[in-house]
Amino acid sequence: VMKEVFEEAGYTVNLVAVDAGPLYAGLARGDIDFTTTAWLPHTHNMYWDQYGDRLDYVQDNIPGDARIGLVVPQYVTIDSIEEMNMEGVMFNWEIIGIEPGAGIMQATEDAIDQYNLEFALIASSSAGMAAELRSAIANEDWIVVTGWAPHWKFGRFDLKFLDDPKGVYGDAEDIVTIARQGLREDDPEAYGILQRFQWTAEDIAEVMTSIEDGVADDVAARNWISENRNMVDYWIHG
Repeated sequence: VMKEVFEEAGYTVNLVAVDAGPLYAGLARGDIDFTTTAWLPHTHNMYWDQYGDRLDYVQDNIPGDARIGLVVPQYVTIDSIEEMNMEGVMFNWEIIGIEPGAGIMQATEDAIDQYNLEFALIASSSAGMAAELRSAIANEDWIVVTGWAPHWKFGRFDLKFLDDPKGVYGDAEDIVTIARQGLREDDPEAYGILQRFQWTAEDIAEVMTSIEDGVADDVAARNWISENRNMVDYWIHG
């Protein structure tokens, strides 16, 4: 969506797909101008601790409405991470994860330690995790995955987060816009757009669900923009 917004404002945008570690390193070096997808203060805290003094925390673009944890279908009869070992066979003693460098993967390693889980964390990809989830639900098999919201899967499937009484995954988080140092001075107009950019978990879920339904990324973004013209005009013009 922000690629389309900046192009509408007259910019040429190079959209880079990168894992969290290289993203923060690139921002700190000044190779990347900004991201709107930082999860703080918990999920990306290891990267913020390492690079934060060389970054510009612009603002929260989805404040207090993001969450990570372990997710299961509603038909799974346990409700807490503390119960997982009792039903490990049903899950094949596996937690289906995503990319190895993701913050949620480190948090899940911590959860395995703190809850003494006898589970293996299986590294995959976001798409691979979703495919495993879809397949399991089609057969009503038990499955536990690393999950986060906002995400299209919560609109598509009947899911629940397992309770985390030890607080390993932290409380509700913010999705944050972070820029390279110097962007404010180099391009105040672009920086102003980033400062004004704020939407909701429901907004991003609309775009994500549309893409999952097979709509091209840029088309889904433009469709959302056309339906939220006043908001986008404010981001661009103030």
